[in-house]
Amino acid sequence: MESILPLLEETRQASAVVRRLSDQQRADLLLSLSVKVLANSDHIIAENQKDLAVMDDADPKKDRLLLNAKRIQDLADSLRDVAALPDPTSEVFLEKTIEQGLSLKKIAVPLGVVGVIYESRPNVTIDVASLCLRSANACVLKGGKEAHFSNTYLVSLIHEALAEFDVPAAAVTLLPTGREFVGELLTAKQYVDIIIPRGSEGLINFVRQNSLVPTIETGAGVCHTYIDETGDLNKGAEIVINAKVSKPAACNALDTVLVDKSVAGEFLPKLKEGFTKWNVEVFADDASFDILNATAYPFLVKAGPDDFGREFLDYKCSIKVVDGLNEALKHIETYSSRHSEAIVSTNQEAIETFLREVDAASVYANASTRFTDGGVFALGAEIGISTQKLHARGPFALEKLVTEKWIVKGDGQVRW
Repeated sequence: MESILPLLEETRQASAVVRRLSDQQRADLLLSLSVKVLANSDHIIAENQKDLAVMDDADPKKDRLLLNAKRIQDLADSLRDVAALPDPTSEVFLEKTIEQGLSLKKIAVPLGVVGVIYESRPNVTIDVASLCLRSANACVLKGGKEAHFSNTYLVSLIHEALAEFDVPAAAVTLLPTGREFVGELLTAKQYVDIIIPRGSEGLINFVRQNSLVPTIETGAGVCHTYIDETGDLNKGAEIVINAKVSKPAACNALDTVLVDKSVAGEFLPKLKEGFTKWNVEVFADDASFDILNATAYPFLVKAGPDDFGREFLDYKCSIKVVDGLNEALKHIETYSSRHSEAIVSTNQEAIETFLREVDAASVYANASTRFTDGGVFALGAEIGISTQKLHARGPFALEKLVTEKWIVKGDGQVRW
């Protein structure tokens, strides 16, 4: 294929058909797709195995690529959840009559054509398609070559569901995997209304620097948990271990532990058992290195400057001992990607200061950062976690896949 512009033009045309579907039709379409996903679970797994077979077992992205029976069930459940959500295009933001006798109404309308560029995760294919169709948008999907077989088969199921409602297959378009088509997508502002990159920091930076289409950034998470001098250390250890090992390749996984110097000697040994079980490699500053080394922690190295502000996406984290809340806040301000940050404390003043001062999409007190997720936040599903401040921040879900339109009604009024 020399150009993807004909595909993008077809998606633009198909977006008008999606927009004309009723709320009930869009919900029913997702329910139909949910049935198809479950009915074809074995075939999905077989196609996914083709992708898994060519990825190195040591690659931390392999877990992101995996589709098994439970994850397929989760996809089907998510489709039903999104179908049950209120129609975001039905909202009326404002109604009034102005001095000139004109009737004004500001309403929510679909964005149009949503382009998403993502890596590894075939579940994103279903999540994005469901959210876009439910909000009356068409979508263009640019998945990575590592998920080619999985994505191709999942999109074929989506096309079957679209056909049942007389919607062109181009309403959900899967682009070729070649990187040479990314540049063409990023400049196709006549066909695509918004681009959402979901993946590595390198991908996000490339899209930000090269796109002529408006973008919303999602993905990179450099997440901290600060244990202050009053924190419940047993709960803190459980929170830290969960945030690191429950799904280390997730963007909401913990990357850096900050611990107050007054409790570091008591707290850090509490991590040993849980971290050892999962072979967590710890990049420790001088103070935390000495404490953990005295416990004979087996996976311990001295931290370098680049180990702070680093998204590990693996069973690895850095640890730094800090002198109080202000130093913790300064460290987070310097190294955070503005994704998810947490404090473990029983001091309400410290908690409120942390929640107020930390600039991130999600800020936690006494809980794991792993909760930052559209499904967990009862949003049905998410396209990603937005770390920017315009249009959407945090879990980027159904209610943000709309924009505004002014409806103005008059009776012959003119303005000179």
